[in-house]
Amino acid sequence: MKVSLFITCLADVFFPEVGKSVVEVLERQGVEVDFPQAQTCCGQPAYNSGYQREAKEAAKQMIKAFASSQYVVAPSGSCAAMIRHYYPRLFEQEPEWRNQAEELAKKTYEFSEFLVRVLGAAELDACYPATAAYHQSCHMCRGLGIQEEPLKLLQSVEGLEQKELPYAQDCCGFGGTFASKMSSISEAMVDEKIRHLEETEASLLIGSDMGCLMNIAGRLQRTGKSIRAMHVAEVLAKGMSK
Repeated sequence: MKVSLFITCLADVFFPEVGKSVVEVLERQGVEVDFPQAQTCCGQPAYNSGYQREAKEAAKQMIKAFASSQYVVAPSGSCAAMIRHYYPRLFEQEPEWRNQAEELAKKTYEFSEFLVRVLGAAELDACYPATAAYHQSCHMCRGLGIQEEPLKLLQSVEGLEQKELPYAQDCCGFGGTFASKMSSISEAMVDEKIRHLEETEASLLIGSDMGCLMNIAGRLQRTGKSIRAMHVAEVLAKGMSK
């Protein structure tokens, strides 16, 4: 089985270790991973800001970059949701591109979704002693309907004690450009998320979207909190290497 890694902008620029972890976990499952160099942003920032033409250009580049891929896996529910749900809509009036957008949408998966639903790898040989809480990101939870898959994977990690995060499904306040356009509201939302996180007494926050984790981890750091943040792929990769 061959998988093409869609690294996503945030992982590519700020969190390359997340991409490396995804590759490590997939390869340990016997999957061959490649990295199409022509990939770029999925176009979601432009799409969400109303720039349809610019979003289409990014989408066309992505469609061409992954045209020969068997599967496409991303460490982000948000970017995977953009491809799966919004690419076909972008090209509703362009049948040729719409067909190609639908083909890409069918073979694109979020990381934990691919492991559980495609590979059936809910039980991983991993050990990572820590007390952790899991944050459900908006697009992954409500856009893709993925909630249980990352939790199943984390439940298989020896030594990892999972605490239930109150209101785990509530937005952290990131929301892409929302965090910069509505910064005061965003700040209040992330502070509420951190209050709930502290109620769990967890020392580690785990998530599946680096936008959320960057937002929450940044606020944790600025307010002097000692809680760490990690992508689920990082927890699995580190746990499997022990």
